[in-house]
Amino acid sequence: MDFSLSPTAADLKERLLAFMVERVLPAEEVYRDQMAASGDAHHHPQVIEDLKVEAKERGLWNLFLPHKTQWTEGLSNLDYAPLAEVMGRSPIASEACNCAAPDTGNMEILTMFGTAEQQERWLHPLLEGEIRSAFAMTEPDVASSDATNIATRIERQGDEYVISGRKWYISGAASQHCEIFIVMGKTDPDAAPHRQQSMVLIPRDTPGVTVVRNMQVFGYTDREGHCEVLFEDARVPVANILGEENGGFAIAQARLGPGRIHHCMRTIGAAERALELMCDRVLGRVAFGKSLAEQGVIQDWIADARIELDQARLYTLYTAWLMDNVGNKAARTEIAGIKVSVPNVALRIIDHAIQAFGAAGVSQDTPLAQLYAGIRTLRLADGPDEVHKRTIAQRELRKHSA
Repeated sequence: MDFSLSPTAADLKERLLAFMVERVLPAEEVYRDQMAASGDAHHHPQVIEDLKVEAKERGLWNLFLPHKTQWTEGLSNLDYAPLAEVMGRSPIASEACNCAAPDTGNMEILTMFGTAEQQERWLHPLLEGEIRSAFAMTEPDVASSDATNIATRIERQGDEYVISGRKWYISGAASQHCEIFIVMGKTDPDAAPHRQQSMVLIPRDTPGVTVVRNMQVFGYTDREGHCEVLFEDARVPVANILGEENGGFAIAQARLGPGRIHHCMRTIGAAERALELMCDRVLGRVAFGKSLAEQGVIQDWIADARIELDQARLYTLYTAWLMDNVGNKAARTEIAGIKVSVPNVALRIIDHAIQAFGAAGVSQDTPLAQLYAGIRTLRLADGPDEVHKRTIAQRELRKHSA
């Protein structure tokens, strides 16, 4: 197997690194200032739109999409991995390049399962970066780690579907630009467990759709939101079904595999930034007569970070290679493996960086506390660690069963 970049991806990485250094990293302070000046936690700062315009001009747009369209040539998972890592170094880079979740996953399934009409109405504006979207799957009243538990009902009445249920931690739902929800619910509760669910496209302004509140993460309010959303007899045309009726579980699996590896790619970039911050900090601080960098425990943290990060990167690249060469289903064990290992590696590195910074590490003066809060959620998002470990264990045991 060969993990080297294609000429196209190598060129994109070089141009993306330049964009990060020249525009994105300097824009982080502008972003913070514009958010603070607005007084609105869900404000959409102008600097994001400015970066999007420049990313388009530089050809750094929709890099995530493996399907060839008029907007992108289509990169392999292996080629996208280092690009996602670069973008993961900044909380605003992915959005600037139209590679931010949950839109990425939503665009993928609209590309794979959407009708021509659905693609024209929703996919094309998403690919152009004109609107945002949300994926409504998780529910507060059931253990959503088992998607067959989902209780939201999607009932057909004539030429319409009627949707009733409650979702929460729906990322992107507070965005001023969010115009479409992809909602998973049950259309046939009496069918086989994995054939009960469907997905429907519900415009945000549909009567009966209420964004009840934004849910915080460790006290942080995400600009795009992680919202509780109530659907009360919301009606959409039958044409708004995504894919086939009762095919929602399969669509979810098609969406979550690439989504999980994208999370891991970005997380490696975030962890690399935390390691850099830690190294800079300990080289410049003195305690008990010598720099922190000379302390054995600090050197142990740095060595472990480098070893574990390089292992995580190789594991992720191997998984991307498998997805490209044998398919997402055949790479299921490895996708589950990186989804468990990479966030845990990153959290250890960020935690040590926080410790090296002392009180500043838990303040708003460094990105570390918010990085920790965001990446800690990845041990729950797209399936908790325990579910992925269960998958790995079951597949491993199958090799030894009679």
